[in-house]
Amino acid sequence: MRGSWKSKLTSSLFVLPYFLCFAVFLLYPLVSGIVLSFQDYDMLGSREFIGLENYKNIFTPDTYIHDQFVRGLTGTFKFVLYSVPFLVVVGLALALLVNALSSRVRGLYRTIFFMPYAISATVMATIWMRVFDTDTGFLNILLDRLGFAGPHIGWLNDTPWVWIALVFCTIWWTVGFNMIIFINGLNEVPEELYEAARLDGANGWQRLIHITLPSIRNISTVVLIMTVIASFNVFAQPFLMTRGGPGYETTVLLMNIFAVAYGQHQGGAASAMAILLGLIMLVISTVIYRLLSGRRG
Repeated sequence: MRGSWKSKLTSSLFVLPYFLCFAVFLLYPLVSGIVLSFQDYDMLGSREFIGLENYKNIFTPDTYIHDQFVRGLTGTFKFVLYSVPFLVVVGLALALLVNALSSRVRGLYRTIFFMPYAISATVMATIWMRVFDTDTGFLNILLDRLGFAGPHIGWLNDTPWVWIALVFCTIWWTVGFNMIIFINGLNEVPEELYEAARLDGANGWQRLIHITLPSIRNISTVVLIMTVIASFNVFAQPFLMTRGGPGYETTVLLMNIFAVAYGQHQGGAASAMAILLGLIMLVISTVIYRLLSGRRG
């Protein structure tokens, strides 16, 4: 009995650091945000419980909070729609490419493709703002030298170019993470399946469709859900590179939550907007999981 008690205590001590971090950095902010969403909190210290008033304002047309929420959510949905398919497909393509390389250079290319993920958002934005600058950007200068005459493209100022620029820099910055997850999934596919398929005369495309993709279905579901959640939380790219322009085209919800909280000092309304964003992500993630995992009920 004493040995069992000591074993449980030891196990609990190993779990304790994670639990403390979870409570301090995740659980407490979540509970605080939910509580704030039911209050009129002006970010200057005064608080007043107002029940569901913040949520009512979000769903009441022609109110400031409603306009900020709908406008930001529209921009966020656009970014998710434009970015997620490329982030998943390009991540898988890079994983297949790296896995097809010789083992001597596989680690090198895996590191090269993953390196951008390690840099900060500020550095990423600075690099791509220089590339996409209308007048002095590398891309427009390159197009000039290649003989494409005409006015320079406003990559960060005009639609649809602004979405192309944001999605492209996001792929460059974050796709390495998806690639690593896919590589780990590909390494778990039994080589015997490929050998049997080759003996049956299956070509590369057939092996991909009938062996690789079904074998990494669970990993693909995880990658898709994580990518959707990350894209819903987009902030750095539009905030640093376009400031939400042109007009409100690339204004995303987190930018408007930030503006409501720190620009209008309405902490309660901003918390309610954030809670609704979290619920939207939860619902969409659940739908994706159930559709791709084949579960019912």
